[in-house]
Amino acid sequence: MSAFTSATVDAGQTWDAQDYAIDAGFVPVLGSAIARLLDARPGERILDLGCGDGVLSTELALTGAQVIGVDASPELVIAARARGVDAQVMDGHALSFDGGFDAVFSNAALHWMREPDRVLAGVRRALKPGGRLVAEFGGDGNIAAIVGAVQSARVAHGHGESPFSWYFPSVEAYSDRLRQHGFHVQFAERVERPTPLPTGIAGWLRVFAAPLLADLDSTAASRVRVASEALLAELPRDASGLPLADYVRLRVLARRR
Repeated sequence: MSAFTSATVDAGQTWDAQDYAIDAGFVPVLGSAIARLLDARPGERILDLGCGDGVLSTELALTGAQVIGVDASPELVIAARARGVDAQVMDGHALSFDGGFDAVFSNAALHWMREPDRVLAGVRRALKPGGRLVAEFGGDGNIAAIVGAVQSARVAHGHGESPFSWYFPSVEAYSDRLRQHGFHVQFAERVERPTPLPTGIAGWLRVFAAPLLADLDSTAASRVRVASEALLAELPRDASGLPLADYVRLRVLARRR
């Protein structure tokens, strides 16, 4: 993030900065690859779209770039400001900037923004001609095993499947969308990245699964989470024994024409 939200209010997702730091601290840590692709330079003006609690924003600022962060979560924006980030609450579907940015950077956020045409229109407006969008987010197939387990647990408890879905496009589909919005795609790849979960699948479900459970009361949601955790007990594990989430990322670099 960018840590990772933006425009998630309609998804039934809210964020607690302390829980996020504990259970999702791996998200900004894994943003180093996309930060290298950004290659921020001193004096550049960069918009961190979905800045979350500002961990990556502060790292980008160390390059000498001027970093502005936006996120839909007031709680995470407060946390970002506490780190010294110039951050504001803003829906990623309704960016209010009109030019001036050399780059828009986004890590683990765009899959929460389920109207990508509105997002890309705002990104294009925010960028100078020739400015770049550098982003990494969920691609097709991302967390398929986890989502499947939650849906199965819902059905087993008589709730039916959740209608919610994140925006996980293919490389081809997202590249086409970028071109339609006046971008030249310089780089786009799909990366399968099994990701260790430091607080286990229970921590992941606690922080990220709320949209899949938004229609349930707290008791029912808790039961589904417990059942989902049981279904995911056999997830592959890393050398230290941590469960590996089946993450698939889409990584892109595109320039405004």
